[in-house]
Amino acid sequence: MTLATHDVRWGAGGKLFVDGVSLNVEPNRVLGLIGPNGSGKSSLLRLLCRLRKVASGVVTLDGQDIAAVGRRDLARRLAFVEQQATTEIQLTVCDVVRLGRTPHRAAFASWSTEDERAVDAALARVGLTERHDQPWHTLSGGERQRVHIARALAQAPRELILDEPTNHLDIQHQLSILGLVRRLGVTCIVALHDLNLASLFCDRIGVLSAGRLVAAGLPEEVLTPALIREVFGVEVTIRLGANGHRHIDYLVDHEPGERP
Repeated sequence: MTLATHDVRWGAGGKLFVDGVSLNVEPNRVLGLIGPNGSGKSSLLRLLCRLRKVASGVVTLDGQDIAAVGRRDLARRLAFVEQQATTEIQLTVCDVVRLGRTPHRAAFASWSTEDERAVDAALARVGLTERHDQPWHTLSGGERQRVHIARALAQAPRELILDEPTNHLDIQHQLSILGLVRRLGVTCIVALHDLNLASLFCDRIGVLSAGRLVAAGLPEEVLTPALIREVFGVEVTIRLGANGHRHIDYLVDHEPGERP
């Protein structure tokens, strides 16, 4: 295992947002975190990358307490992509991606050929080489998410954490972003809202409810009508789609005269 949590708890204002979560992340696999709003997904991700300090329990990286890992060493190993990060500063695409090289550069060091290669390679992996010098504010939402993933890749991470990277994107960009994440070949932990996307792109799924991990395993093991009813409060049926993947259909009651 690479990243793992062991009976981790965290709270604020007298409320527990992460309550005794123990979870292992398999190397070079995509782990999806799902759950209703307020279930603790974002809080858990921030504990995994040490943006927040656990109240109890421990987060480990290759068996070592992550609290004992130096900030620079951790940033060279692990990258975090937030939900639709924005900026008012006038930056180009390459300016944003270059920020990913910060953990690898000494203070006041000049920009190196290795740094430039890392930036170019990251942009190539997300398919945005031709946008190298384009102003940040002219990009679409999907393109901005790709740039943030490129910035994370420029860190050369072995673990990549993404907090709802498809939020506010149209379906084309959702599929494109998650397809990209799937092909990266690094350990990925991604919080998602869409259960069908989680089933389609994740190797394993962890389900959070009220801060607790209520299920973890393969998508077909976890995403059952009974669990979805219990956690999300909706009725579903599950069928095999034309491509052989499982598809979740939501059962909605309609009032007389409403369109089905």
